Amino acid sequence: MSNLDLGINFFGNESTIKRKLNKIEILKKNISNFKIFLIIAGTNTSQIPGISAAGINPKSRRITALADAEFLLKGASTEHKYKLPPLNAGVTPALISHVCSKLINIYPVIVPLGIIVKPYFNHLVVEDRDLGPSNCITTGKSMSKERVMNLYERGLAIGKSSKQPILISESVPGGTTTAQAVMEAFGLPVSNLVGSSLFKAPRELRRKVVQEGLSNANLKNDFDSFDIVASVGDPFQAFSMGLLIGARLANQPVILSGGSQMMAVILLVLELLGAKNKHDFIEDVFIATTGWLVKDNSLNDLLNLINEKHEINILGLASPLNFKSSIYKELKDYELGHVKEGVGAGGISILAFLNGFKNHEIVSLCQQNLEMMKGLGQISLEKDF
Repeated sequence: MSNLDLGINFFGNESTIKRKLNKIEILKKNISNFKIFLIIAGTNTSQIPGISAAGINPKSRRITALADAEFLLKGASTEHKYKLPPLNAGVTPALISHVCSKLINIYPVIVPLGIIVKPYFNHLVVEDRDLGPSNCITTGKSMSKERVMNLYERGLAIGKSSKQPILISESVPGGTTTAQAVMEAFGLPVSNLVGSSLFKAPRELRRKVVQEGLSNANLKNDFDSFDIVASVGDPFQAFSMGLLIGARLANQPVILSGGSQMMAVILLVLELLGAKNKHDFIEDVFIATTGWLVKDNSLNDLLNLINEKHEINILGLASPLNFKSSIYKELKDYELGHVKEGVGAGGISILAFLNGFKNHEIVSLCQQNLEMMKGLGQISLEKDF
């Protein structure tokens, strides 16, 4: 049986079977060696009503990233401090990532950016917590350029010092909106392609928000990636750009685990690199996501827009994980198109599959954790907010 028979789907430009198998082999031989970074970031863009499903209302979205990080590290626990925000459907993808990271025995590193509350669990401090969330992108002034550069430089230093491959994941409520703004700033027609945690993407609302942000940013012709992040981006993007470039300078493979938010990061980096070394740079860069996010062709089309713009051939990988056999509505909701991705669920579950774990094993453990978190009252009720 070839590794492709595991059910991992590829997206992006067509590639040979040999190239796909080579990509899989790179990941397989590094499974237990990956360093997983979960970057949790705050942006006031998340406070726009109707912009995100990462929490049922703006107040609940303030703690989503902290609760995701805690659950990724600890799973269902009597000692939880943050209740997971209520969702209209589904359950946090941190459930998937927690189960799969435990299976492959990797302890993630949490990087909080623009999170007002100091996490009680171990985390990497890269900036002053008092800086708070980035501004709403409608201002056209998301962050100071100094903050963007500082985040980039910290990410670059950490990446360059890495002695192992890295996986970058995120929990950024409102992050698909900042991702869309970044890609549109570079002229890509992505408004109908960028996904959402919502069952039905709020395309018209997001289009207006992005348009207002770009109009107020008033970017001149000689802008660069840093200018764009400062105008309409978020802290996650600034740090991840540096982390990705640094890790590749250290010749380490990098998995960008997510959907459109990771597309924005790779685009920002490619624009920064210009013509030099692009092909070598992307050879060991992987976009990894869940199968739910590639059910339609939008993510495939999004990746191909970037591939065509930069004349490269990045391959995307989609996890074979599915919840068709689950007895729980919260997990079956994924099959209906709710939640879809986040907290590195796609990339981390791919590593679990490559390590030999089966779909039914992952589903069973997700169900056990879901039962426990419900029993422990680890999911908030709407009245709590």
